[in-house]
Amino acid sequence: MEYSGERRGFRAPIEVGATYDVTIEDVGREGDGITRVEGFVVFVPNTNKGDNVKVRVTKVSRRVGFAEVVAE
Repeated sequence: MEYSGERRGFRAPIEVGATYDVTIEDVGREGDGITRVEGFVVFVPNTNKGDNVKVRVTKVSRRVGFAEVVAE
């Protein structure tokens, strides 16, 4: 089940399937790149700090999102 990010009045600024051009700002403990879309944290596997990539959102939770690279 994919979660839309909407719960108890909260609505994430991103949605599953949307694409964004982002810059990876940091790398998390698990090695995933970290970026922000409208201040909302998004984890992107197989990226490095400083990468400029186009990503597609694959999952949105209450606090963070997850995305995959679709173009570099």
